[in-house]
Amino acid sequence: MCRHAAWLGPPRPLSSLIGESEHGLLHQAYAPRLQRYGTVNADGFGMGWYDDGRTEPVRYRRSIPIWADANLPGLAAVARSGCLLAAVRSATIGMPIEESATAPFSDGRWLLSHNGRVERDALLPLLSADVTVPERVPAGGADGETSVPASVPASVPAAASWNGAAAPAAGGATPESLCDSAWLAAAVFARLRAGMPAAEAVARIVTEAARTDPAARLNLLVCGGSEIVATAWGDTLFTHVHEGVLLASEPLDGRPGWRAVDDRTLVVASPDGVSVTRI
Repeated sequence: MCRHAAWLGPPRPLSSLIGESEHGLLHQAYAPRLQRYGTVNADGFGMGWYDDGRTEPVRYRRSIPIWADANLPGLAAVARSGCLLAAVRSATIGMPIEESATAPFSDGRWLLSHNGRVERDALLPLLSADVTVPERVPAGGADGETSVPASVPASVPAAASWNGAAAPAAGGATPESLCDSAWLAAAVFARLRAGMPAAEAVARIVTEAARTDPAARLNLLVCGGSEIVATAWGDTLFTHVHEGVLLASEPLDGRPGWRAVDDRTLVVASPDGVSVTRI
């Protein structure tokens, strides 16, 4: 479906995730080695990073293949941060190909990328009163996935529908796009704004979504500037710890030290280290 990668550690350029490595995301866009679903990631790309002069992360997203952006190499070489996130996209059939449907999604200090898919009907019960349901949602498959903690009441306005106009929930957050990944991000962000710890929010969301749609693939990267929460659920995820932490859908290079993350696992990276927990 997609490939994504993130870094937490001493500041380094975005190019370290994209073009500097022999198998960075530029190469994974057209020749992924371990991708289980799809063969090329040419439906857009995006990246996010944190700058000391801003309270929110910076994003750069395009709906073209990553290799078609002549400005990207220069930008990626000078955009430096201690927390980076980048992704290349292979859109699910029926999902819009547009910048607003391309990871990373953002809210406040948070960035979110998703690799996988979920039946969109399974997202309906995951939308709480804190989330606005967009209008004119097309029917079909999904290219994002998420869930809601069981302790958070989930409700969708009676007018909500995948095939017609939907009434917004009062005070809700509006998803950036009609694609299900954007709905997933809005649900995650709503719970983070409510104060739920990122690791708990992501774990509950993923397990609840999988309960509704057992075939869902729910690999997420969620960055907050000083931490990264990731899941392996239905697709590949690797970690590499050296001077910092790399998390990626597949190894970015041939160095020793890359470790495959078991399926149905939560990874939390912070300045205190890396924890890996089965979920």
